[in-house]
Amino acid sequence: MRKVQFIQCWLNGGGALARIPGIPKDQADLLTRYVYRYSLQHLGKVAEPLTIAAHHRWISRGVGAFEWTLQKARRVDEKLKALASLKAATLIGCPF
Repeated sequence: MRKVQFIQCWLNGGGALARIPGIPKDQADLLTRYVYRYSLQHLGKVAEPLTIAAHHRWISRGVGAFEWTLQKARRVDEKLKALASLKAATLIGCPF
């Protein structure tokens, strides 16, 4: 059942697996709109986990701090980090 939902989500362009709706851009605060714009520039669309994390300011900041430190980590090769991220996303059924 979950695999069918993931395939439908993937075919529809993502977004079908979230249980709660994300915060739309017009209702977001200034920092959240900046994060949305950054995601749009780097990913081509606003990542759904960012819109959901925007419901709570401290969770959103924590996710941002985690992503920033992960991006700045230099002990692991960039290709290996990308491969690990892809494998983790595949295991949990994440379209990103």
